[in-house]
Amino acid sequence: MASRNRAAASSTFSERFRRVFHDLREQGTKSPARFAVVIFSSLILLFTALFSIPAASAKGLTISLADAFFTAMSTICVTGLTTVNMDTQWSPFGHALVFLGVQIGAMGVLTLASILGLVISKRLGLRAKLMAAGDSNPLRAHGGPVNEGQTVRLGEVGQLLATVALSTLIIEVSLAILLYPLMVIAGVDPWTALWEAPYYAAMSFTNTGFTPNPGGIAPFADDYLFLTVLMIGVFLGSIGFPVIFALAKHVWHVRRWSLHAKLTVITTVILFFAGAAAFLLLEFDNPKTFGSMDAWDTTFQAFFLSAMTRSGGFAVVDIGELNGSSLLVGSMLMFVGGGSASTAGGIKVTTLAVLALAVWSEARGRQTVEAFGRRIPSDVQRVAISVVAWGATIVALSAIIIAQITKAPISHVLFDVISGFATVGLSTGLTQELPDSGVYVLAITMFMGRVGTVTLAAAVAATARSQLYSLPVERPIVG
Repeated sequence: MASRNRAAASSTFSERFRRVFHDLREQGTKSPARFAVVIFSSLILLFTALFSIPAASAKGLTISLADAFFTAMSTICVTGLTTVNMDTQWSPFGHALVFLGVQIGAMGVLTLASILGLVISKRLGLRAKLMAAGDSNPLRAHGGPVNEGQTVRLGEVGQLLATVALSTLIIEVSLAILLYPLMVIAGVDPWTALWEAPYYAAMSFTNTGFTPNPGGIAPFADDYLFLTVLMIGVFLGSIGFPVIFALAKHVWHVRRWSLHAKLTVITTVILFFAGAAAFLLLEFDNPKTFGSMDAWDTTFQAFFLSAMTRSGGFAVVDIGELNGSSLLVGSMLMFVGGGSASTAGGIKVTTLAVLALAVWSEARGRQTVEAFGRRIPSDVQRVAISVVAWGATIVALSAIIIAQITKAPISHVLFDVISGFATVGLSTGLTQELPDSGVYVLAITMFMGRVGTVTLAAAVAATARSQLYSLPVERPIVG
């Protein structure tokens, strides 16, 4: 009799699980954007609860709800901003939560779900492919037919998902192997380095920037090999999985790269060198940052800072001591961020590239926007404009609210707000001084930045209706 009851209970539980799974799958198929928002929100609430338990704290005490919520948001959104001291606040269990959270957030919930489905079913159906394409290409965040400009073709999604999982594992393991001996040589205990090396590897590739040791990367400020490995990890994480996929297939055949890969790599390199030149010019005589360094140190640290403001989050110099002009340059670099479908945030480098090409085409009087022998369709340009408009609006509103709450210098407020929106993790020191109200505002800003402006807009917008007619044309005066 007892066995029958257990069997009936098991059957009931299985049916409920199937029903819940079926409902989630249907919701994900109808609106991948809303599905992403729901899953991200659920994960953040879950990790907030986990960070709140005494076992996660090094002192065995419960931290405040605001700190737990902000840490969970920063972890899942792979931001790196923090309101607590990361090296002293968390127990080994707490550090493990941080490590796990950034891995989940970096890979993307939809991609992770598709990978699990691929493992279970051994194949991807059309719906799963559409969902995966939605995560790997910003243009698929809204409804409508698959357009000619999408980054990854549906037939390649299965390969892309395998690339995401394998590249994450291989790159992080490789980075950890490179970092371990460098940390031991620098004086870190071999047993401590055994877990700190994978931690740093994960934080660099996911572009998070959390550090597990006192002083962060300050003890390695003169270790250029260590800092170079971190920059390599940040670069690989910021270019995006579609680009990694393209490079893996055609690494020595640039002509066979997709337009997306070309625009991402070229724009990333340009911003890297331009940012370094700007920081070098603006900070070489600042005694609190680069002024006390020799020419080689100044040059290297300028490149390192340029790489980290793209979404890396690590810092050797005190960000709060940068000149106001440098903070503005850093804010601009952070707002752009990294590549689409990457672990970086921001409006994405391809968005900037498309807008720059559109301006150039307009200046030359061309009817279409072209690059590398390809035409960029008008809907891609509209998405780029929407992304910038939404991002600027979110940053402006958040900066106004936090400036009113804290009365802090606007340059510091704007820097930390953009750092949160673009999921960078650099801070002038303002974030740790925020009251609870400011903490929640910045946390929401991080969420909106990580989920993505296009995805967020699609999630809250009503279902689009087809318009079967065209209105008369009238041209307002612009400019």
